[in-house]
Amino acid sequence: MARRVVVLDYGSGNIHSVHRALQRVGADVTVATDPTEGVDADGLVVPGVGAYTHCVSQLDAIGGRAVVADRVAAGRPVLGICVGLQILFDAGREHGILTKGLGLLPGEVTRLLAPRVPHMGWNTVSWQPGDPLFTGLDAGARCYFVHSYAARPSRALRAAGARVATSVHGEVFVAAVSLGALSATQFHPEKSGDVGATLLANWVSGL
Repeated sequence: MARRVVVLDYGSGNIHSVHRALQRVGADVTVATDPTEGVDADGLVVPGVGAYTHCVSQLDAIGGRAVVADRVAAGRPVLGICVGLQILFDAGREHGILTKGLGLLPGEVTRLLAPRVPHMGWNTVSWQPGDPLFTGLDAGARCYFVHSYAARPSRALRAAGARVATSVHGEVFVAAVSLGALSATQFHPEKSGDVGATLLANWVSGL
C-alpha cells in the first residue's frame, strides 16, 4: 500500500515539483492548505522558499506550527525542504531581524559567509555513515541548492542526537538533518535528479 503523504501548501513552497517528485517514488500525495489534513498522514512535507520571516508568518497564519510540532512530538514523520529546514531551528536572522522559528532543532539560521550569494547550483554533500536518508548513495553525491542563509552544524545540534549532513559554500553548513521523526534538507531533492529521488524514496520507505 502506498504511503499517504501530505505536502503542506502555506504559500511559501515549491509545491508542484515536490508533489510530482513524491509521486514518482510511489507515495500517495495530497497537497493541502489546511494543516490538519496532515495530522493523520503517514508523512508531512513542509517546503519553503523565500524569506525566513515570511515563511514562519505564513505557516503561523494557517496554524501549521502546532501541527508540525505535535507530529514530531508524537514520532510522526515530517520532512522540511529548503527554508522548510531553516524554520525548524530556534530562530533565523535576516537583515538584522531575528525571527523565532519552530524550535525543533537547536541553532540559528544566518547569512552564508561566502564570496558569492545566493549559493545556487549543484554541490557535494557529506553525511554520517548509516544515515538512512542517504542509503544507496555514493559518497560525494551532488544535490541542487538555492539559498543565501543556512544553519551551522553546532555542538548543540549534534548533542541533541541529530544526524547532520554538510556541504561547503564559503563555510560549512547544514545540508540535511534528521532527529527522531524529523528530517530536513537545505537542498531541493525534487530538483536533484536521481540523487534526490533516492533520498525521497528512502524517506517514503521509512514512513
